[in-house]
Amino acid sequence: MKKLTTIIIFIALANCAAAQQKYFAFNSKVKVGLADTLGNKVNFLSKSKGFTHMVMQVKGDLNKDGLADLAIVKQDTLADTSPYRLQVFFAKPNGEYKLIVSSTKIIDAEYPSGKGYARSDAGFDKIAIKNNVLTIINQLTRGSFSHKFRYQNGNFELIGFTQTYSDGQGTLTYEDFNLSTGIRIYKAERYDTGDVITNKKTKKLIRPLPKLQDFVPFENEL
Repeated sequence: MKKLTTIIIFIALANCAAAQQKYFAFNSKVKVGLADTLGNKVNFLSKSKGFTHMVMQVKGDLNKDGLADLAIVKQDTLADTSPYRLQVFFAKPNGEYKLIVSSTKIIDAEYPSGKGYARSDAGFDKIAIKNNVLTIINQLTRGSFSHKFRYQNGNFELIGFTQTYSDGQGTLTYEDFNLSTGIRIYKAERYDTGDVITNKKTKKLIRPLPKLQDFVPFENEL
């Protein structure tokens, strides 16, 4: 009887040990698989030829599907001009991202003439996503400007341009161009007294609207 009891206990312990081994082996595979999946997603977004320096990334819905899309700005710091690249990815329901548009022209290179020369007068500041619109903001020596793009007609089309700058001698100039309506507002005033020098509104329709992948700031006529 004692021998039978001993045999039963031994078998039970052996089964427990085998079960534990299977449990740990299974969990290890799950953890490794999860890490690989997350790693692949990160690698998918970070793979690039030369553009390895992450400048910034923002999330927000750009195509009105309720998912948080992704916009990334990277820089090729090894190239002589240190160019920037903007990429926009649409989020998919399964958590992955699909590249929609990429441009190395929409943001001026940090050193347009090479690293032995001056930095760009239009230094990159940031990107933002709000109300389904992607905004690219640049800093000037005495001001700033921004371009707004909205996904429509199968492309990211330019719908707005805003610029504010000072001449360094007391005059502040503000310009806002709504490309959707064609309304352009131009206003200049003395920032020391508040006196308005110029305040005018004009209308100019540009069709078709410029596309993000083709647009070069201040080289394309607006």
